[in-house]
Amino acid sequence: MSFDVRRGELNWAWKFAAIGGISLLFCLPLPVWAREKAAPLPVPPDIVLEGGRRLSFERSFSSEKDVRKKPGLFGKLLNFVAGEPDMHYLVRPYSIAIDSTGRAIITDPGAEGIHIFDFPQKKYKFIERRESRNDPMQSPQCVAVDADDNFYVTDSVAGKIFVFRRDGKFLQAIGSLKGGEGYFKRPTGIAVDSAAQRIYVTDTLRDQIFVLDMQGNVLEKIGKKGGDRGEFRLPTELKLKGRELVVVDAMNLRVQMLDRNGTFLHSIGPEEKQRGPFQRPKAVAVDSEGHIYVVEALRNTVQVHDSNGQLLYYFGKRGIGLGDFQLPTGLFIDSRDRIYVVDSYNRRVQVFHYFGH
Repeated sequence: MSFDVRRGELNWAWKFAAIGGISLLFCLPLPVWAREKAAPLPVPPDIVLEGGRRLSFERSFSSEKDVRKKPGLFGKLLNFVAGEPDMHYLVRPYSIAIDSTGRAIITDPGAEGIHIFDFPQKKYKFIERRESRNDPMQSPQCVAVDADDNFYVTDSVAGKIFVFRRDGKFLQAIGSLKGGEGYFKRPTGIAVDSAAQRIYVTDTLRDQIFVLDMQGNVLEKIGKKGGDRGEFRLPTELKLKGRELVVVDAMNLRVQMLDRNGTFLHSIGPEEKQRGPFQRPKAVAVDSEGHIYVVEALRNTVQVHDSNGQLLYYFGKRGIGLGDFQLPTGLFIDSRDRIYVVDSYNRRVQVFHYFGH
């Protein structure tokens, strides 16, 4: 008895059961999964904060199965007999952005593609360009969305920025040179300011931030290699916070805040050779109250600082349980203060909810 899920073909024996003798299936004892539900993993308790604020764990997801509609009894029986259909899983997820409709767009260099989890519509899509003759996508790194929900993906190997329409259609590759080379040495963090028609991207190996127009023309370069204020050593993630640029200055073990012209404002981290709060900062995001969240990959935590850089609290620890992390890499906070953490080594995304004033 066999069933080819991708072709949707049944062999003659299963056709008889499916068409002429389907009632026989309901005479069979239900398998264990149909009678018993697996015990869920324990949910971490809320973190209660000053002034009635709190942080709650909300959910975790890791595969296409988590977003699709749950099968009914017949679907479960079919999967039991024929085997479950192939599903896409997160392999080595890195970065995440949430668009205006609530879709989660996740880069996955391990899968050489981009996952789109559309929870409101219960749909899933996987985008790849590794077989493309022109501008193949090799190692998607960070992602940002614009006001129209187009999404922009840096490729740290190809040296380009891939731009897709909200439906996943490829639009252009920014930084694509003649011969197929990329203009950037190692583009990583990216942010889009639709109102000002500007794209900000960190080129990690150049120790600079490039300011582009929406067509990809270079308008300005910010920073240079060094440890002084406004200088960088291997900058990675980047986010916009009002009129500020918030930049993870990875090898200087700090997060710098600059204005849009690149002028240093303040930082979280060590001044000169003092010991700072970070050992391996990876990603950054900002909530509705201006708190700055920093993924600390080596400690497997997310640190939360006020706008002056004072540490307020942190959450997470090394492990595989809910609320634990192993090499977290990506971070995004949506308009409702839902916090999405890419838990890379655990191959999942964990969602928390901050309840402020």
